[in-house]
Amino acid sequence: MTPSPHHTPALPAQEVRALARALSAGDVTVFVDGTALRLPSAARDAVLDVLARLGRGESVSVSSGAGSPAAAVPAEAPAADAAPAGAGTREPTARNGSNMPLLTTSQAAAAAGISHTYLRNLTDAGIIPVEYRGTHRRIRLSDVEAWLEEQQAKSARGQQG
Repeated sequence: MTPSPHHTPALPAQEVRALARALSAGDVTVFVDGTALRLPSAARDAVLDVLARLGRGESVSVSSGAGSPAAAVPAEAPAADAAPAGAGTREPTARNGSNMPLLTTSQAAAAAGISHTYLRNLTDAGIIPVEYRGTHRRIRLSDVEAWLEEQQAKSARGQQG
């Protein structure tokens, strides 16, 4: 069975503006059945490419082929010198020079499945490391994931005893 392409027409102007605003803020979180999901980089890039094209008011067709990765194809191919999706936007990165993206407290809380107030309390207590950009907290996803693993390990130890 050959999968049929899915075509999404251009969004209404109001939705284009809202989507473009959200993408320029860099606040992109994927939820599946209410659970924050960290996409593999190739999947994240594909989703952001589709969203960026919709945010520019373009219609988009998505299709896949056997043995090849899924492709997001615009109704009209962009010029060869077009900037890649996400160009001009930059996620904050750690001050130690690593390319590890830093999350806002809202993004980190969503990834952990906790309230942003509880997450701020954890950073205040030094339980989850935090970096500041001015007065704004930024948190590495790896630190959130490490805290979650620690919580799961504690829970497992508690159930055994």
